[in-house]
Amino acid sequence: MSKGRVTVVDIARAAGVSKSTVSLVLQASPLVNEATRARVNAAIRDLGYVYNRGAANLRQSASSRIIGIVVNDLTNSFFAELAVGMDMVLQSAGYVQFLSNSAESLDRQRQVIASMREHGISGLILSPARGTEAADLKPLTASGVPVVAVVRNVVGAKVSTLFSDNHAGAKDAVRHLISLGHRRIAFLGGIANTTVFAERTQGWRDALAEAGLEAPEELAIASTAARAGGVAAVERALSLPVPPTAALCFNDAAAFGVCDGLRAKGKEPGHDFAVVGFDDVIEAETAVPALTTVSVDPQGMGRRAAQMLLKQINAGRVEPEAVVSSVRLVVRESCGAPRADGQRRISA
Repeated sequence: MSKGRVTVVDIARAAGVSKSTVSLVLQASPLVNEATRARVNAAIRDLGYVYNRGAANLRQSASSRIIGIVVNDLTNSFFAELAVGMDMVLQSAGYVQFLSNSAESLDRQRQVIASMREHGISGLILSPARGTEAADLKPLTASGVPVVAVVRNVVGAKVSTLFSDNHAGAKDAVRHLISLGHRRIAFLGGIANTTVFAERTQGWRDALAEAGLEAPEELAIASTAARAGGVAAVERALSLPVPPTAALCFNDAAAFGVCDGLRAKGKEPGHDFAVVGFDDVIEAETAVPALTTVSVDPQGMGRRAAQMLLKQINAGRVEPEAVVSSVRLVVRESCGAPRADGQRRISA
C-alpha cells in the first residue's frame, strides 16, 4: 500500500476490484452489484479512506486553499476573538476558512472534521471538545494533514500545540489578591476534568501555599465556564460558613457571572468582594467595574496558531511543535486595588 494518504488505488487493491469500480461505489452508482459494493465499502472502512469532494471537483488545483477551524464554545467571546485572529492571518495568505462550533460535543466534532476532510482541507486548527482523544485526530495526522491544537491538549496526539501559561497566570493573579490583604481566596468556575482547569487551580494552590495560606477544596468550586456558571459558583461560595473575600475565576465569562451573582446578593464587586478573571476579552475593559484579568491576548493567540499551521503547510511536511504563550495580569477596578489616592476599596 502507498504511504501517506490512502488512495482509490489502495482501496481497489484491497477489495480486489478495478479503480473505476471504486469510483463508481464512491459516486453511489447503481451499476455496481451489492456484493462488490459491500466489499469496497469494507476496504474503505478498514483503510480509513475519506472521499475528498474538493479534490474530485478541483483536480487541477495543487491545494484546496481551505482551512478548517473547530472551536468548543463560540458563545464565549474568547473563541470569537481567537477566530478573528486566525482570520487576519489566513485570509491575507489566500485561504478560505470553514469555522464550526462543537459545543463540547464529541459527536458533533467528529462529524464536522469528517466533513472538512471530504472537502480537502489543507490543515485544521482545533480547540478540542472535552474528552477528545488522540484516536479522534489520527485519520488526519495519518494522512498528512497538519493540525494545531489550541487552548486544550490532546494527550498522545502528534499535532502542534499552542497554550497560554495557565499556571503562571493564575499564580500571579492570586499573588496580587494576597498583596491586597486577602487571605481566603476562592477559585470559581470551569469544568474540573480539563487540563486548563487543572493548571489554573494548581497555580491558585501554589500561590496560596507560597504565602503560607490554605487552599481548601471547598473554595475550588467548579461549574460551567460561562456566565451562568459564575453565578452558580459564587452563590455556593457565599453560602459557606466562612465565605471568601476574593476569587480568581476560571475565565472572564465566569467572572462576569460572579459579578452578577454578587450584585444579586447585595454585594458590589470591587468594593465588597474582589474579582479577577482570565482571558482579557474585549468586554473586560468596558465592564462595570472594569475587570481585572489575566491577559491571554486571544486575537494574538489566534494569529500565532494560524502562523504555526501555515508554516507546516508551506513546508509540505508535518513537524509538530509545542508553544506556550506568556500572559500578564491587567489590574483594573474589580479586584479593589488601591485607587489613585492610595486607599483600598475592599477591606479584606
